[in-house]
Amino acid sequence: MSALHRAAPVLPVLAVIALMGLPAETDSGATPADLACGLVLLWAAVCTVRQARRPLTRTAAVVLGLPVVGIAVSAAGAVTPGDAITGLARYLQVFVLVPLAMVLLLRDRRDARLVLWGLAGLALWQGAVGVHQYLTGTGASYKGAYIRAVGTFGPHDVMGMAAVVASGVVALTGLALGTGGRRQRVAAAVCALALLVPLALSFSRGSWIATAVTCGVQLLLAGVRRAVKVFAAAAAASVVLVGGFGVGGSALQERLTSITQVAGTPDQSVIDRYTMWAASVDMWHEHPLRGVGLKAFPAYRDSHASLALSAGSDTEGDGQAFRRQPLLSPHNMYMLLLSEQGLLGLLTVAGSWLALLVCALRRLRRAPHARDCGVAACGLLMWQLVNFLYSDIGGPSTTLTGLCFGVAAWWSLAGRSTGGAELRLRRGAVMCRRSSAAPSWLVAQFPAPLKGAAVPSRTSPDPAGPAAESGPR
Repeated sequence: MSALHRAAPVLPVLAVIALMGLPAETDSGATPADLACGLVLLWAAVCTVRQARRPLTRTAAVVLGLPVVGIAVSAAGAVTPGDAITGLARYLQVFVLVPLAMVLLLRDRRDARLVLWGLAGLALWQGAVGVHQYLTGTGASYKGAYIRAVGTFGPHDVMGMAAVVASGVVALTGLALGTGGRRQRVAAAVCALALLVPLALSFSRGSWIATAVTCGVQLLLAGVRRAVKVFAAAAAASVVLVGGFGVGGSALQERLTSITQVAGTPDQSVIDRYTMWAASVDMWHEHPLRGVGLKAFPAYRDSHASLALSAGSDTEGDGQAFRRQPLLSPHNMYMLLLSEQGLLGLLTVAGSWLALLVCALRRLRRAPHARDCGVAACGLLMWQLVNFLYSDIGGPSTTLTGLCFGVAAWWSLAGRSTGGAELRLRRGAVMCRRSSAAPSWLVAQFPAPLKGAAVPSRTSPDPAGPAAESGPR
C-alpha cells in the first residue's frame, strides 16, 4: 500500500500505457487510451491545486504554450468546423496538454523510471504479439504473405507496433546506459536486445533508421569509448548473423536493401511519399504564412499532386479483408506542418520541439547523476524528431507520441526546479563528508544573543548542537 501511495501521481499515466496494449478498432476515432488522457489531465489539475504551488516555470510556460499560437491560427482556416475542432483537439492533446500534465505529475527520477519501464512493458507485449504473428502468418500482408508484425494495432495501422517497440528500445537503452543498479542495467540491456527482433519483423524502414540514429546518439552521450565498442560489436554481429548464417529471410533482407534504392528504382510507396512531399511544398507556396488549415491536406492534395500519386495504399491481414486506404497525409510531420499550418505553425510547433531538445541536452550535461532518465528522455524526443521525417501523427498509436514528448518535457522543464533541488542536496551531502563544520543550511539559525547572556557551546545538550556536529550520516 505504501508503494501504491508513493506511485499514485503517475498511476493515470501507467493506465494510458496499459490501455494502448488493447486491440484497436479499425474505424474508431478516439481510443480508450485517448479517453484516459483526459483522466491524466484531470488528475494533474487536482494534484496541482492540492499542492497549492506555482505549477510551471516561466520557461516551461513559454515552451509548452508556443505551439498553441500556430495551431489556433491554423484551426481558424480549416475547411469545416468539424475539422477545426478535431484537429485542434488532437494537436493540443499530443504536443501541449499531455506533456504539460506529465510535467506536473512526474516528481522525480523514481516516477520517471516507472513510466519508462511502463513503456518497456508495453513494447515487450506488442513485440511478443508481433513475433507470434510473423511465426503463425497472422499479421498484416507483405508481399502476399501475412507475415508483417503489427501487434494489436492491426493492418490498418502498420506503423503502430513499430513505433511502440522502437520507443521501448530507446527507453531501455537509456536505462542500460545510466547510473542505476547493476540489475536494472543488465535487465534493460537484455530487453532492448530482445525487442530488436519484433522491430525487424515490422518491416518499417523509417523506424529502423530512427532507432539506429537515436541509439547511436545515446551511446555517444554516454561516452565515446563505449560507443565505439558497441558499434564495433554490432557491426561484427550483423556480418556474422546476416552474412554468415543468413538470418532475416529474403523479405527482411529485401526490405533492408530497399533503403538505399530510393533514388534509383524506388517502390510505389516511396514514389507516393515523394509526390505528397512535393504537393505539400506547393500548398505552402500558395499559403505561405497560415497554410491551408488543419486537416485540409486531403482537400488540396489532388489539385497539387502529380499523376504519379496512386489512389491509396493496400491493407490486408489475417481476419481483415482487403481494403484501399486513402493517403490523407504526406507521411512527413514537417511537411504536414508546412502545408496545413504554414510558416507560422512550423516555427511555433517545431520551434517548441527544438527548445525541448536544447533544454534536455543542457540538463543532461549538468546532471550526470541522473543519466539514466536523461539519456532515455533525450532519446525518446530525438526518436520522434527523426521519425517525423518519415511519418506523422494519426491512428491509435498517436497517444504514444504525447507520452514521449511528456517524458522529454519533464526532463527539460520540470528539472529546473526538482532536478536543481536534487542536485543541490547531492552537493550538500558531499559537503557533509568533510571533516569541517556542517554547511550553514544544515545548522539551525539562532538570533544574536544579548549582551551579557550566556552563549551555548557546541557541546551543549541542545538538539541543534549534536545534530550539527554529528557524523556524515
